[in-house]
Order: sequence, then structure tokens, then C-alpha cells
Amino acid sequence: TWMGVGLLAFTVAAGIDYHRLVRWSYVLYGLGLILLILVIFTGKSSRGSQRWIPLGPFMMQPSEFIKIPLILTLAAYYGSTSRLGWIKRIIIPSLIVLPGFLLILKQPDLGSSLGFLSIFVLILLTVGMKSKAFGFVILAGLMLFPFAWGGVWGSLHSYQQDRILSFVDPNSDPGGKGYHGLQSRIAIGSGQMFGKGLHGGTQTQFKFLPEGHTDFVFAVFAEEWGFLGSLFLLTLYVILFLMGLEIASKTKDVMGSLLAVGVVAMLGFGVIVNIAMTSGLAPIVGIPLPLMSYGGSAMVVNLTGLGLLLNVKRRRLSLI
Repeated sequence: TWMGVGLLAFTVAAGIDYHRLVRWSYVLYGLGLILLILVIFTGKSSRGSQRWIPLGPFMMQPSEFIKIPLILTLAAYYGSTSRLGWIKRIIIPSLIVLPGFLLILKQPDLGSSLGFLSIFVLILLTVGMKSKAFGFVILAGLMLFPFAWGGVWGSLHSYQQDRILSFVDPNSDPGGKGYHGLQSRIAIGSGQMFGKGLHGGTQTQFKFLPEGHTDFVFAVFAEEWGFLGSLFLLTLYVILFLMGLEIASKTKDVMGSLLAVGVVAMLGFGVIVNIAMTSGLAPIVGIPLPLMSYGGSAMVVNLTGLGLLLNVKRRRLSLI
């Protein structure tokens, strides 16, 4: 059902000229913020997070759906505004992004909030920052980090703190806090070179690996198809990202280029963070693997993003 909705969204996103879609960007972003506010009051809680709005038999995750309006809004802003000076280039768009970031963090959904922020950062870097300004931002961030860390750590829920601690030392509690990470790495390693075949993974079939259909689907895939299968999957992702960046580089107008960059940032963040956390290279933050993990909202959003990429490619020579 969700794939059907996603294919419909893909068709709409690819068919309507993105210049027309961009005109509605601020309205769509405002609606996204309203949905995030509704989550606080009417959302359904699960495992310590309140992220979903019930829609009959289905659940909608606004923190996923607002990513596309964010990309459209940033493309609209940078495509129609002079980018000279700190205020127009950084401060005003930061104020646009901040409400969505804070509302997602409130749920709490650390992974989605970081993904939300990564879209803005990559688009900002694409627009361009002077080397001195970029260096100042990095230096200021490093200087403020020790003071901000105490507040950030204190604002995290206990299970989020446990995830970070288990990442630092997964063997400290292998049957509790570190269980997910250890079982995921065992599943990936047990696939060896060629894998155990479809439905042949012992970690998966005997339910040692929780959430194998959602956040840890890469571990399931790696156990069944091995190193070569995983390498093939990663190659497909890299090809997709390179195609997206090629579209961005060959697009004649700023809006189209930034739309393509935003979609690549959204998909790329999901792939990198998900595979990193399942293989023990990053803390577990609950990020689905794009186009692989079960999850209706993420599937619809990812297919919508691919529709936007195709849209920009078809109209890449247009200047209006």
C-alpha cells in the first residue's frame, strides 16, 4: 500500500514542473510544522518516542514528510535571494530550519533531526561559504562544544544515553544495552564472502536480531548475501548518488541544482548512518535504510525525492 502511494507521489513529483512546486514550498513547509506540532499533542508513542500520527490502520511520521518541503523551501530561498553577507546566507535560512529541527528533536528523534540538519548543511555548502567564515564556524563550534555537551547530554532520554554508552563499549552489557549492536555485527560477519542465501541467515531466522525488517535490514541482507552482495548494494547506492550529483552539476538554474543536492543529502545521510550504526561505526539512532527498510512514511518520501531528481533532470536546461 505504501509503495503504491509512493509511486503515485513519485509520478506527481516527476510530472509537475519543479518551478511550480517551489512556489508552494513555504506553504508545504508550514503544513509540515503544523503536523510536527500535532504530534506533540495527538501523536502515538512507541519505545519512548512520540513520532507518529494515527491515520486509521496506518501511521504517518511527519518528521519524514517535512524533509521534502524543507528541500523545496531552501531551494526557493537560495534561488531567489541574494546570497551576499552572513545574514542572508546563513542567519535567515537557519531561522527557517530551526523550528523543524527543534520540533523533531522534541519527539525525541535524534536521527531524523540530524538528517534534517544535514540537508541544510549540504545545501549551505553547495551555495558556498567563504573559507574564513567556514573556518570561524568550525572554530566556534569546537570552542562551544564542551559547554554545550552537558546540556545536550542532559536533554537526552535514558535509552538514548544507553545507546551512546553501548557504542563506546558494547561489551559492557552484551545482554542489554549492547545487544542490538553486537547481534548486528555478528549477523554481518556470519555472512562471510558469499552469504547464507535467502532466508538462510541464522541470526535472522532464529530472531537473535531484533528489528531486522526496519533499522537493521542491512545486517539481514549482509548475512544472507555476504560481502559480495553487500558490496553490490553499496555500489548501487553510490551510482544513485553520483547520478544525483551529476544532475545537480548540469542543471542550469540554482533552484534545480539545490533540489538535486537536497535529495542526495537526504538519501545519502540515511545510507551512511544506517550502515555505520549496523556495523558498529556509529551509535544506534534509529535511521531506516532508504528503499530497503520497512516503513511507509520513509518509502513515500524517498520515492518523492527520486521523482524530484527525475523532474530536475528532465528540465535541467530550463532557466525559468
